[in-house]
Amino acid sequence: MIRVLIAEDMHMIRSALVALLSLEDDMEVVAEIERGDEVLDAALRVRPDVAVLDIDMPGLDGLSAAEQLSARLPGCRTLVLTGLSQPGNLLRALKVHVKGFIVKDAPAQTLTDGIRRIAAGERVIDPELVAAALETGSSPLTARETEVLRAAASGNRVAQIATQLSLSQATVRNYLSNAISKVGGRNRIDAIRISRDAGWL
Repeated sequence: MIRVLIAEDMHMIRSALVALLSLEDDMEVVAEIERGDEVLDAALRVRPDVAVLDIDMPGLDGLSAAEQLSARLPGCRTLVLTGLSQPGNLLRALKVHVKGFIVKDAPAQTLTDGIRRIAAGERVIDPELVAAALETGSSPLTARETEVLRAAASGNRVAQIATQLSLSQATVRNYLSNAISKVGGRNRIDAIRISRDAGWL
């Protein structure tokens, strides 16, 4: 029996996943989580074989939760099930040892087959996403540039970002300028759009 943890913040989707997996004779849903920052504690408690994680969750994103699982519970294999198919997310997922990456609009059987294959030690990655990731490449931004651009994407002004990140306003402007230049944006808004589309934010 494959023990499965599901982490998805949208109740209807989470319930549908539980119902789907409950139809499988060889799977048991041992935990349902709606927040990313609850994944690790739940996994340590129920010891799933496979954790199916959404990326966009409150508290902590699914890829950061996957990184925590890899470090604290390496026997639990993770499968990212997401509507965010940006290539940068796939690259980040691979760096944190995610074993599966499937988009939400894939057929239901893709998910159940993927869980079985991951539980058996295989890796399951959508080949079209791999091709797109190779074309896009990894993020050209440093961690700090990413942090500043992400804060700007939230609508914060330079002064607010400076306070939030304990930087001077001049330093924030330099990070933003570097980020715009590196991603090939025309301005801050364009750089945010490009980075989001590539999954770098």
